[in-house]
Amino acid sequence: MPGATGALRDTTTVLASLSRWGETSGEQGEVIVVDNASTDATADMAASFGVRVIREGIRSIGRVRNSGAAATDSRRLFFTDADVALPVEAIGAAAAAMDAGAVGGAIPPLYTPKRLGARLLCAYWDHYRTAHGGAQGVAQFVTAAAFKEVGGYRNDLFMSEDVDFFARLTAHGRATDAPVAILDDLRVRPSTRRYDQWSSLRMLWWQNPVTARLRLGSARMWRHWYETASLSPLSSASRCCAS
Repeated sequence: MPGATGALRDTTTVLASLSRWGETSGEQGEVIVVDNASTDATADMAASFGVRVIREGIRSIGRVRNSGAAATDSRRLFFTDADVALPVEAIGAAAAAMDAGAVGGAIPPLYTPKRLGARLLCAYWDHYRTAHGGAQGVAQFVTAAAFKEVGGYRNDLFMSEDVDFFARLTAHGRATDAPVAILDDLRVRPSTRRYDQWSSLRMLWWQNPVTARLRLGSARMWRHWYETASLSPLSSASRCCAS
């Protein structure tokens, strides 16, 4: 996850998107920031924006997202990482898709790293997603009923928990004759700090279809992925929007 400055900058895009949806729908929602064992001022700075901050002490993205979902009784959930900037239409489009019958869905990412090798790797994964129908966890949404039915995110996975969740959500949608919605006309913008600071070879090792399936339940195997490639290595948070 990013340092506090990046996280807070991107939090403003979440608040703006939630505000836009509230203005057009007449409904209200909230932003829940889940502080995942950070040791800097991330949680306090997030709270200064007026969002609700809760804490999850175990480093696990699945646990973080499940904690955010458990903290609300809202009927729609929108999950995003702390270093992801949302377009202003994001939450409204996700809510509209669920109101139209989708059990959930996702907004694809647009990565813009500096190096050509990193850009090519990102382009490969975007093609892979399109061909296989998956979705990254950078911006996933789901109805609370479907989230409960599929059992949320797996707490025991330290990598690909988002892919696993979306596969189960898609299967649930097929079983109940309800679609999942990939909002391809929108894009969220995640941080590219890892692509910019890690070598292309290192990124290729950690982000290829073979490695991405190895020992997903091993905290030791994936410990480097949970380290921050920034000046604030112990700053970690994730966000859940509930409406």
